This record gives sequence, C-alpha cells and structure tokens, in this order.
Amino acid sequence: MYKILKNELIGQNIYELDVLAPLVVDKCLPGQFVIVMAYNTSERIPLTIYDYDKETGILKMIYQTVGASTLELTEVKKELFSVVGPLGNPSDLVTNIDECSGKSLLFVAGGVGIAPVYPQVKYLHEHGVDVDCLYGVKSASYLILEDEIESICNNFYIATDDGSKGYHGLVTDCLKTLDKKYDKCVAIGPVIMMKYVSMLTEELDIPTTVSMNPIMVDGTGMCGACRLLVDGKVKFACVDGPEFDGHKVDFDAAIKRMNIYKTFEGRKYLEKQEGITHHGNCGNCGDK
Repeated sequence: MYKILKNELIGQNIYELDVLAPLVVDKCLPGQFVIVMAYNTSERIPLTIYDYDKETGILKMIYQTVGASTLELTEVKKELFSVVGPLGNPSDLVTNIDECSGKSLLFVAGGVGIAPVYPQVKYLHEHGVDVDCLYGVKSASYLILEDEIESICNNFYIATDDGSKGYHGLVTDCLKTLDKKYDKCVAIGPVIMMKYVSMLTEELDIPTTVSMNPIMVDGTGMCGACRLLVDGKVKFACVDGPEFDGHKVDFDAAIKRMNIYKTFEGRKYLEKQEGITHHGNCGNCGDK
C-alpha cells in the first residue's frame, strides 16, 4: 500500500495525485510512467510521472477523469493499493543531455500532456538548457501548471481553442507565428494533436519526438493496445517507447486502433487478426 499525500482537483476534471513511493522515485527519470491501482480489484491505470523528489520519496502524477476507473481513483484518499514503476524509457533529451547544449528546443503540450512535459523541461533547466514551451488547451479552465512551467521556460506560449487566454487557435497555428528556428521539437498530448504537429514540423524541417502514452492500456506490452507502426515496423509504446520519431509514426493507424480497442468486439477482432504479436511477442497467448 502507498500512502496518499494529495489527491485533489487542480483543473477541469484534472487531478494531482501525490504518493509516498521512495523505491519507485529512486529510479525515476523524466519521460517514464507508472501503473497504479486504486484497490486490489481495480483496473490498472498507466499514469505519467509529473514530478518526483528523490530525498523525500514523493511521487507526483496528474490524471484526467475519462472513465469509471479514473473516477474511482478520485475517491481514494488514504492509500493506493499498488504503484508499479518506473516503466518505459526515459526521455531521449535526458539521456543525451550533453548534446542539448546550445540547441534551440521547443516543447508542444496539449491538455494534460503538460504533465509529462514538466519533468523534462525541469531537468533540462537544471542542466542549463533553455527551452521554449507551447501549451494548447480547449479553454482557460483546462490550464494547469502555468506558473511552474513558465518559471523554467525561456519563452512560454499559451493557445486556447476558444481564445479565452493567449493565442486564439490551435497549437499548430500558433507555432506558425513563432519567428524562430528550432533544432528539435517534442510534442506530447492527444494523438491527433501530435499528428498535426508532426506534419507541420516535417514541413518546417524540425526533427520531432512524440510521446505515444495516450494509447496505453496495460503498460507492460502484454495487452497489445499500444501496438503501432513506426517506419513500417511494429512497436509497442509502453516497452519500446513511449517516445518515437514523430515523422515516422503512422498516426492514422494508431488512431484507428484506439477506436477499435474501445469495444470488446474490437479487441477480439485485433487478437484474431494479429495472433501472437498482438500481445507484444509474449509467447503466452497463441492459444487464447
């Protein structure tokens, strides 16, 4: 069991969940995620690590209520049944921090995608690397972590669909107005947003990394939900990623798969169609 220090609403249907998990925190690096269970009978929920403190052992996560399992999570106030992690691979920028010196970097976040952006920008800032951030949401009521992000960014831009704050329009439209040449872009948010950001940055000749954590379900490569095509090859977001080259990801296939996976019939269809590779080559599901 993991002691809950905070589980509070911080935005529209958006919660911050802080727990005491020193063993998990000890191994954390920006870009990774954990899997939590509210109770022993609950669904396993992959959550991006928003922040952590290696001295105190505090692990911070941010989640949005989108279904029964995340709604159940809001009701837990004292202890979480399980926290597994860290999982996935750390951010490429973090593992290659020496190569970032003198580079012009841009992070593009959509919605709660700002949560996994924060630890990466914080890490880069602590290592003397300046970055710009572009943060897009539906309206101002969905904005979170504004002060935290702005304090560690060189330039911080906000775009809202309804014009309630910052640039009135999509992040892709706002990006076109920035009079600056970037060496690298990292886009994290809804899959459709990452698709169009990647299309634009390819036109602008800006190498782009995307984080495909929105398509995860199981988080360990066993369920097959996060299977995607990258440069024509099958990859699994949870074990091979979550970061990939945005110019090589087949976003249309990923979006189609996400929609199919929402139904029981769709999941069985994918299992039948993909056979043993549906579960990440685990070797244990050929007769299921």
